Amino acid sequence: MRRRQFTTGGCFSLAAGPGGAWAAAFGEADAAQAVRVALERGVNAAVDQLARADGFLGNPQAHPAARGVEQRGQTAEGPGQQKQVDELVTAMNRAAEAAVPQARKLLVSTAKSISVDDAIKIVRGGESSVTDYFAGKTRAQLAGQVLPIVTQATEKLDLASRYNAVAGKAAQFGLLKGDEVNVQRYVTAKSLDGLFLLIGEEERKIRRDRVGSSSAILKKVFGG
Repeated sequence: MRRRQFTTGGCFSLAAGPGGAWAAAFGEADAAQAVRVALERGVNAAVDQLARADGFLGNPQAHPAARGVEQRGQTAEGPGQQKQVDELVTAMNRAAEAAVPQARKLLVSTAKSISVDDAIKIVRGGESSVTDYFAGKTRAQLAGQVLPIVTQATEKLDLASRYNAVAGKAAQFGLLKGDEVNVQRYVTAKSLDGLFLLIGEEERKIRRDRVGSSSAILKKVFGG
């Protein structure tokens, strides 16, 4: 079966970012394969950075999520109990480090099943279109996988349960809402925020460094 081709003379031109516009010639199968490779590279880079000691606390990009956990621990405990707050922060971030590898298998599996039409839309999209697409497709399922890991990490921490009690009361007055009401759900959400943030950074590198990519398919589709 003959596949459609997208050429410089056709409708498929891609933005090169700050440097201007450029065009590429490739087929549908190339587009799908490039999206799969881009996502796998982004997932591996993000998981490798986050799934280690201080992967969140020690990472400037993921750091805001870690600080948010600390702020919520202080909300539950109040001033003067910094040691317990620190224990909660450490436990939550260790839980996040342990949880993010769960994303690898699901994201790669989802990439393998991507449709040609979706792949073409992604390639033609913005600098984070790969990341945005897969976040939309997998985030809810990933949250279901990550939450039990985070919950297990907090079972022995009294501060976590006290936070949830305080947050529940605050929610009644509209002071907190959504994931903020439960520290386990909050950390789960922030873990995924950090994960997709770093995947997005890797995608932007691929799109911008068109010559430096070591993958032939990425050069062909994203690099022109």
